[in-house]
Amino acid sequence: MSTSKILVPIGFSKQSIVALGQAFNLAKIKNSDVVLLSVIEGQSMIQSLFLDDKSDELKAKVKSKLEDIASVYSSKYSVDTDIMVAKGRVYEEVNKVADMISADLIVMGTNGVNSKSKFIGSNAEKVVRLSKCPVITIKGKSHRDGCENIILPLDLEKQTKEKVTYALEYARYWDAKIRIVSVVLRDNNEVRAKLIKNIKQVEQFIIDAGVKCTSEIVEGEKKQNLGDFVFDYEKKFDADMIMIMTKKEELTLSNNISVTARYIINNSDIPVMCIRPKEVRHITGPTTAF
Repeated sequence: MSTSKILVPIGFSKQSIVALGQAFNLAKIKNSDVVLLSVIEGQSMIQSLFLDDKSDELKAKVKSKLEDIASVYSSKYSVDTDIMVAKGRVYEEVNKVADMISADLIVMGTNGVNSKSKFIGSNAEKVVRLSKCPVITIKGKSHRDGCENIILPLDLEKQTKEKVTYALEYARYWDAKIRIVSVVLRDNNEVRAKLIKNIKQVEQFIIDAGVKCTSEIVEGEKKQNLGDFVFDYEKKFDADMIMIMTKKEELTLSNNISVTARYIINNSDIPVMCIRPKEVRHITGPTTAF
């Protein structure tokens, strides 16, 4: 058994099965074990008074289904697999199990935007908000098994070493190219100069680390959402993954995620790796979550 573990919440939807395939692809490369988790959401106290409690029967059926899936995927990818069934709120149990098994990654499917909400599927959003380890969210569509291009949006003021570190790690798994992108308003020459200097430094750092890398400044207007710039850029290279921080570094003690991060996770057609900054209590200057 490996010390590296990937947790995959399974709700048996199309999205979760697509995410499952991607998780096993990654587990094989990372030499990680996979833990499949299904969460049975508990019924209310009032419901339990008037309905027969068949939770044990349901749990057994879910466990049997998970065992079947685990057997097929474990054999196909030669990856050690374990299963767990929990009862409670989905996002709470996912994060609880992730902590318990010391998962280094969560891979989960999400519906993205739906007709009732402009936010990420509620459980996926809450997992992303609260998870201590990176979370890859995947919308329900087909994706390449490998990864050729990773989009790395960088902050305007301060580059986050954590995000660059993860980008290097995952680019090496697939021999992928990291494509750095920063956004500047057309009339902001002072910020442009800082961005050019910053992204060139990061680009050189990545290249010196033996990973292919490019960098580019994208110009735009105030009225455009920053996430749309990222989407236009990833389509330009038929990219396979976007890596973002989920919140501003000075807000790492809160459980909120940034507006831009939420927009990207919600609307991206390709997998998004969400990285929560480590808690920093003293910040010397402002940063932006991206």
